Amino acid sequence: MLLSLSIIGIVLSAILLFFNARRIASSIYLGAFFFLVSLYCFIEYSVIYSKSVPLAAVIFINVGFLSYLTGPMLYLYFRSVLSDNAKLKRRDLWHLLPMLIFLFGTINYIFTPWSFKIEIATKLIEDSNFIGAFDHVYLYQIIPKHLVYLSRPVLILIYALASLVALVRFIRKKTETKVFSHQKYIVKWLMVLLGFLFILIISHIFLLKESFELKDSVPFFTLNFMQVLSLIGLTGLLISLFFFPGILYGLPQLPVPETSNRSKIKNHEAYRVYLPENKATFESEYLNSIQLKADACMKELQPYLHPDCNLAYLARLTKIPAHHFSFLFREIKNQSFNDYRNEWRIKHAKLLISEGRSSELSMEGIGMASGFSSRNTFYNAFRKNEGISPGLYAAKLKE
Repeated sequence: MLLSLSIIGIVLSAILLFFNARRIASSIYLGAFFFLVSLYCFIEYSVIYSKSVPLAAVIFINVGFLSYLTGPMLYLYFRSVLSDNAKLKRRDLWHLLPMLIFLFGTINYIFTPWSFKIEIATKLIEDSNFIGAFDHVYLYQIIPKHLVYLSRPVLILIYALASLVALVRFIRKKTETKVFSHQKYIVKWLMVLLGFLFILIISHIFLLKESFELKDSVPFFTLNFMQVLSLIGLTGLLISLFFFPGILYGLPQLPVPETSNRSKIKNHEAYRVYLPENKATFESEYLNSIQLKADACMKELQPYLHPDCNLAYLARLTKIPAHHFSFLFREIKNQSFNDYRNEWRIKHAKLLISEGRSSELSMEGIGMASGFSSRNTFYNAFRKNEGISPGLYAAKLKE
């Protein structure tokens, strides 16, 4: 079962990263977290349960340093979702320190010959208690082995507690930061994620502690209360995401009124997003304000004339997260961004036609001057918006 759950977690992390990493940066941390949890479980399976000498030789010690990133990825995910900012800071490099300590402390074993690793793996498979006698790494000569093995789950537990503190602080400020009704949904997801993680980590720590006290791995081979709790925690953690399909939206924060005079966007009155006096109506007020901001940007800067104008481009110009616009267009306007952008392009094309530019330019030229990349896309968009072709529209204006 541990192998199956590990595979499910790795596949899930791959899906998260493949489909969402470019769109929402916080999903990178979440995908990495699920991968590392699954890797941690796969290491345990390979060394304790697999009975495969080659697999144990590949996994044992060699990839253990990666598991020290599990806690940091969890915390960075919580921080990026709660602050709506996934950017790393320079001080985040400190999160790599435990991993680097373990890596350099075991590097002498990592570069040992394959034949030696096969020999060690064979002893592990024959007797899982050999892990307590294994001391062929520098780290075990400095730090007691049981502390090294406990350090991984304990470190994850510390990061989980830090994530819980961040979540509690956010909930306490909810009256100030409420924007979307989806916030309660996402907060519930974060609480479920932490709940199952606490069950998994605490039970695993007790299993390791009992194993070291007995100097025997028997707690991992017998069905006991802690084993059941550990499986519940791992199973719940990995399948919980399937019951929260909308967790990747992120939690938008209150927009702060612009005060800088450094650019046209920041100076223009229409580009500012203000905090309404009545916080209860903040959701609708905020959505209205970002739509006005998008319209003002389109009117003043005409980004739709750029052939590569997309949602990310508009987000950069307006300084509003792209997924806020995604929510607006999908849930409120029931319109794709492409249709919204093409409306502005068609409006521009109609203006050119009404000014008599169709006598100087072909219809394809009118389309290109309006931001369309080809004649077909221009004609299709024009018919969709006006019900007639641009040529017929020009002819009717001349009548």
